[in-house]
Amino acid sequence: MGRSHLLPSATLKAMFLALFAMWILPEPALAKHARVTRHYKFNIGMKNVTRLCQTKSIVTVNGQFPGPRIIAREGDRLLIKVVNHVKYNVTLHWHGVRQLRSGWADGPAYITQCPIQTGQSYVYNFTVTGQRGTLFWHAHISWLRATLYGPIVILPKRHASYPFPQPFKEVPMIFGEWWKADTEKIINQALQTGAAPNISDAFTINGLPGPLYNCSAKDTFKLKVKPGKTYLLRMINAALNDELFFSIANHTLTVVETDAVYVKPIKTKVVLITPGQTTNVLLKAKHKSPNASFLIAARPYATGPASFDNTTTAGVLEYEQPNNANKNKKLPLLKPALPKFNDTNFAMQFSKKIRSLATAKFPAKVPRKVDRRFFFTVGLGLSPCPQNQTCQGPNNTMLAASVNNVSFAQPNVALLQAHFFNKSKGVYTTDFPANPPFKFNYTGTPPSNIMVSSGTRAVALPFNASVEVVMQDTSIIGAESHPLHLHGFNFFVVGQGFGNFDPSKDPAKFNLVDPAERNTVGVPSGGWVAIRFLADNPGGGLVHALPSGSTHKLGLEDGVDCE
Repeated sequence: MGRSHLLPSATLKAMFLALFAMWILPEPALAKHARVTRHYKFNIGMKNVTRLCQTKSIVTVNGQFPGPRIIAREGDRLLIKVVNHVKYNVTLHWHGVRQLRSGWADGPAYITQCPIQTGQSYVYNFTVTGQRGTLFWHAHISWLRATLYGPIVILPKRHASYPFPQPFKEVPMIFGEWWKADTEKIINQALQTGAAPNISDAFTINGLPGPLYNCSAKDTFKLKVKPGKTYLLRMINAALNDELFFSIANHTLTVVETDAVYVKPIKTKVVLITPGQTTNVLLKAKHKSPNASFLIAARPYATGPASFDNTTTAGVLEYEQPNNANKNKKLPLLKPALPKFNDTNFAMQFSKKIRSLATAKFPAKVPRKVDRRFFFTVGLGLSPCPQNQTCQGPNNTMLAASVNNVSFAQPNVALLQAHFFNKSKGVYTTDFPANPPFKFNYTGTPPSNIMVSSGTRAVALPFNASVEVVMQDTSIIGAESHPLHLHGFNFFVVGQGFGNFDPSKDPAKFNLVDPAERNTVGVPSGGWVAIRFLADNPGGGLVHALPSGSTHKLGLEDGVDCE
């Protein structure tokens, strides 16, 4: 497989950086609490699904769309057998699961494993350690994650309670995107031409577009509630490309958890959730059944020059009526007010409100000292068009996402496999730059040369090193928000702001007391974000913008290619 150039954030949004913690940890002592081993079998197969009055064949797990829910408790072991019955190579990623000492099970293709080929199977074997809350799983190769995704619910250990009022009911709400066309053809064409992929035709809630799209009224998510009861909405953004504003008409939501980490409660009318993030909110139903129904709505927050799907997915919140009152009466449907699609100030303010609990029971273990510092410029650039090919970027070039001017080149061997067998030569190098190749006004006038380099370059981190990464958006081609996900680690969002990061002034304003602890964060459009984490998980940790175009399976032969 040759090197592929990556496309912009609003399109493919994919750049990669492999982070290797090179030392092996000793085996942990046996847990004090008895753990349960939970078995799942995922059959990957095709299924005909109709949306927007068109039927197409999509890749599913067990014939379900969205896919099946995984339920476990903190400390449980999961054995998930994935059997591939489709023509595509497949891998699954358990997004947000720390994978402590189980890096082989993380799932990104060509990073921790080779893909599961047609007719083959692979067992993902990992333990959920020190985590509880909402995460999700999805395909991690090409664009199969457009339909291959589902929720992960991690309950607290038995007899442990939530640090917020016990809800009457818990409801998963997973946002997605829907294309009428074949998504594999869309992304393959984009990779060949270097242009942006076609935008989606709809957003979905639990696989349903809702009544605001043509021919979609019957495909509407409905949330039925009892007056006075409290509901926990487990929200997941599994969309490929778009951050989403979310609101329920005439109701206030209380954010209590993000990325499976409890947070200080935040009351809000609107929630912003980026691709790859999860957010748990409490919804308190009104004490009496109102004579109305309420629209549940989500639409994109979009920055940058690229076109986007400027539509709204919707569901309906309905109250249980006493004694079947209003049973046959059509109630008025109230609509929520959502921010403008490019409301960057709202996005920044909402992000800054999220704070860890930072209690004795749920501490925020923020690294105070820093062993390794990195400054990453994140943005777009251009790559040369391959010989004898026509490309659709400026002046017959290909659009490419990059970090510090390096665009990821996908290898033929899984990076973790190459490291494990000590056969990294010719697969990857460990010279990924800690800083951009030259300084410029990152959010101002871009440099004249915006061509990027291409390579499979990694950072080698000593075990238990404390790491600080400042990620700076750039205005090259256009400033835009970049959701970034770190595999194998949680990190603390210690600072963020607009404009260029100032290393002499901005660190003094870092929050080292109760910063948000996350696995996915948005680099602000025309701004920067600073994160810190402890490199305490040996293996290959991938940093990439959402979505990534990859998936994975481990080839067990010594040093063989994935092909």
